[in-house]
Amino acid sequence: MQAIFEFISHHQLMIYLIVLMIFVGVELIEKVPSVLHTPLMSGANAIHGVIIIGSIIVMGQAENLFATILGFIAVFLGTLNVVGGFVVTDRMLEMFKKKK
Repeated sequence: MQAIFEFISHHQLMIYLIVLMIFVGVELIEKVPSVLHTPLMSGANAIHGVIIIGSIIVMGQAENLFATILGFIAVFLGTLNVVGGFVVTDRMLEMFKKKK
């Protein structure tokens, strides 16, 4: 328990910043009309390619098994998010194509 309190006291500014980002993100998403929500979210999911590259770098420079496992999980989840973003975008664009 003492370690948790030490971590919080040393990283207090970072914790405040993360909580503020959560509130700002929720407020921004609530203001987006439902028509624009799908294209914005699929575009944001495509940005996870940066996370995939970063996690591949972490895996390449990992000195222990925990870092390697964490990097693999990040690559896997980032890849799922990127593929999901493109699938959602493709479905959305199919709705606007002319029927034959």
